[in-house]
Amino acid sequence: MKIQGERTFDAPRETVWGVLQDPAQMAELMPHVESFDVEDDRRWKANVKIPLGLGSLKMSIKFEKLEEREPEYSRLHAKGTGVGALMNLETQFNLSEQDNKTGMAWEADVRIAGTVGSMGQRVLQPIVNQQVQLVLTALEKQVAKAGSGPVETTAQEAPPQQSDSGGLAGAPPASMNAETETDPETKDYGPPADTTPEGDPAADAGSSGAEEGLHPLEEESYSEER
Repeated sequence: MKIQGERTFDAPRETVWGVLQDPAQMAELMPHVESFDVEDDRRWKANVKIPLGLGSLKMSIKFEKLEEREPEYSRLHAKGTGVGALMNLETQFNLSEQDNKTGMAWEADVRIAGTVGSMGQRVLQPIVNQQVQLVLTALEKQVAKAGSGPVETTAQEAPPQQSDSGGLAGAPPASMNAETETDPETKDYGPPADTTPEGDPAADAGSSGAEEGLHPLEEESYSEER
């Protein structure tokens, strides 16, 4: 029997592709899985218990990727064996970008032989459809889980980084005075004051006002009283 359909996922195509190509995540999509074993990234095996009306069918299914074109197309083959049943499944899907969402067009060809296969398509069709819907619902949840990811840190919340010199990047040098740190405007206080070398006290003793550079007409310069 052949079945096909379409599904839309609220996630980027790369996220959906990543889930569908990861055997470990694929195991979580399959209903009634009792055990799961991954051989490599192209082959894996699952033991499942499929409900069939009043009973159930235990089946060992081997999966193998046949073809893929990342991130849009993949084709998969599965072969299952159980008591009174032999199943062959070939499925494929195409992923397309739809704004910030992903559209998936899929189709599957299921063939069941043996005692179970003799039940006819009229009995098996609803069972197959139910299993497909369970897989697609689980896929939506898995894609949402994979797409949530960690919360990104904003620029305001990012911690200061250490510069090559050992300080914090963007911080003012330690030698800057408080006025420069708080006032971004550079202040101009004029040229530096003239300085004269400090003389020898012994040589200055007994010197006259003229020797000290005082003007001779300023008498109060020589007076001790005011």
